[in-house]
Amino acid sequence: MKSLLLAGLVAAAPIAAAAAPEAYEIDSSHAQIVFSYNHLGFSTGYGMFSGFEGDISYDAEDPAASSVEVSFPVKSMITGWEARFEHFMSDDFFGATDEDMVTFTSTGIEVTGENTAMITGDLTLNGVTKEVVLDTTLTQAGEHPMEGKPWLGFTATTTLVRSDYNVGAFAPYVSDEVELEISLEAMKAEYGWTRS
Repeated sequence: MKSLLLAGLVAAAPIAAAAAPEAYEIDSSHAQIVFSYNHLGFSTGYGMFSGFEGDISYDAEDPAASSVEVSFPVKSMITGWEARFEHFMSDDFFGATDEDMVTFTSTGIEVTGENTAMITGDLTLNGVTKEVVLDTTLTQAGEHPMEGKPWLGFTATTTLVRSDYNVGAFAPYVSDEVELEISLEAMKAEYGWTRS
């Protein structure tokens, strides 16, 4: 009987190991990317992307085996002033259409601490794809007190160079470097991946 039980556990072990990464969906109601830039040395300008979608494959036992994919329309940008939004969408900057998307797909994760990692990935913006590195912190992992299911929280920062993506107008007076701060939550997917 003991031999049969041991054999069953050994047979099941590879299945459990293979199932380690778990599918999470970004909670669009708690997903923000805030960007900031220097304006002529007089002030700091801010904008935001919010409400975006994405998928995370999260491996708690081996975080380096995790991955993330995010996408959102360029025109979902929030600037707080309609004239500035229109200028950013014009040919001076993005020349954006309703179909133009920003996408990020991770290509590697380097774990740097108990709850920190450097996530490398391909960022496509304004038709240009460049490698970026997100300095990321897992702020919390556990059961959501109101939703009653597994939840994750992350923050991340990085710096982009506008001219790398052909949106470098008015640099260096308006800073070519743009600082990004990311904060998001993700919920355990009900039935594996829910978006293609």
